[in-house]
Amino acid sequence: MSETPMNTLQYRFDGPEDAPVLILGPSLGTTWHMWDRQVPELAQQWRVFRFDLPGHGGAPAHPAGSVPDLAERLLVTLDGLGVQRFGYAGCAFGGAVGVELALRHPERVASLALIAASPRFGTADEFRQRGVIVRTNGLDPIARTSPDRWFTGGFAAAQPAITEWAVQMVRTTDPGCYIAACEALAAFDVRAEIGLVGVPTLVLAGSDDQVTGPAEARTLVAGIPDARLAVVPGASHLVPVEQPAAVTDLLVHHFSTAWQPAYDSVTGQTAVPGIPVRAVPTMPPQPLQSQQPVALAEIAPAPVLQPPQVMGRPDPYDSGLKVRREVLGDAHVDRALSQADDFAGHFQEFVTRYAWGEVWDRPGLDRRTRSCITLTALVAGGHLEELAVHTRAALRNGLTPDEIREVLLQAAVYCGLPAANGAFRVAQQVVLEETTPTE
Repeated sequence: MSETPMNTLQYRFDGPEDAPVLILGPSLGTTWHMWDRQVPELAQQWRVFRFDLPGHGGAPAHPAGSVPDLAERLLVTLDGLGVQRFGYAGCAFGGAVGVELALRHPERVASLALIAASPRFGTADEFRQRGVIVRTNGLDPIARTSPDRWFTGGFAAAQPAITEWAVQMVRTTDPGCYIAACEALAAFDVRAEIGLVGVPTLVLAGSDDQVTGPAEARTLVAGIPDARLAVVPGASHLVPVEQPAAVTDLLVHHFSTAWQPAYDSVTGQTAVPGIPVRAVPTMPPQPLQSQQPVALAEIAPAPVLQPPQVMGRPDPYDSGLKVRREVLGDAHVDRALSQADDFAGHFQEFVTRYAWGEVWDRPGLDRRTRSCITLTALVAGGHLEELAVHTRAALRNGLTPDEIREVLLQAAVYCGLPAANGAFRVAQQVVLEETTPTE
């Protein structure tokens, strides 16, 4: 176990001290215990390293605002332990961390397994909306619906103890850290870079996963040059919990047969010695009698996509469009842009470039403060249609319904009661729509 400074992670080791290190990364809302059923066998030939996300499993609540931030905290933790090179398996959020490590620090990653992962998880709107729900109602609504996202119906019904464990695991997570993780997933998008992952990769998905299932897995396999696909029948999102034996067998097979030798940055040579783990049969593992066969398939790699080169100062339109989407949501921005014809298109370009790229993107004020100012100005101008849009944006930017109410009360004093009366009607409806949990 570990003591945890702000820039490191809570962790634990299992297995021989002199064995190569294999890291297991958790999903959002879970703890390292989601890997309990894999550890006994993996620890026979690897030094298994598990970590908790900030605020999960009793870990200190130091929120990580992005996937790169969390990956850096993991590397700082490993550096302090003297671990330079490792295999990495991550589920969902943990998979995003694995992709980030493989892209930014390929010399550290010997082999990679991505479980229930995707180059982009859903839409930014979905995760920011989840953050609004948690900020307003706490984690209980998310906890109660987690089994529906994580497990098949048959498994949840047959394993009530595991289902209740899952609910309690989410319920005891720090809300601020959960919201920060949602923001991190909202911003995560490596679709243009996935072809740059250069380590042997197993991509594993549950056949019944409605969150990041086989379709997302195939996108990863098509993009990563050295990747193979495994689809586990009868499993949903939290595959290591629902089908532990199948996942364990797949991980043992992958990390035993696909461990990339270290690269010597001084000589430019790749080390000749073989895989630093004991050999195992190369035939696909046989599942337990109670489980269905696991499908393994190879898919041809996609062309490597190079990021575009930008000369000089970036056009504020690009940063403006990014900020506009983050604040207002993809759905709203897509609708506004799609409705703009030749006549109105110039205005949309103007708004994106100057309102969002030049003003909203300035570092002088945080987005919460800018939302407060915007709400007040819209009340003063009587722009109730825009007020609805920016009330939603304020919630996404981290204002609570109580704080929005205080802004409108302040505006009532200085902008007039009739203006505030209309504003309260609009904001009340938006807050109700945005903060009511969906079952």
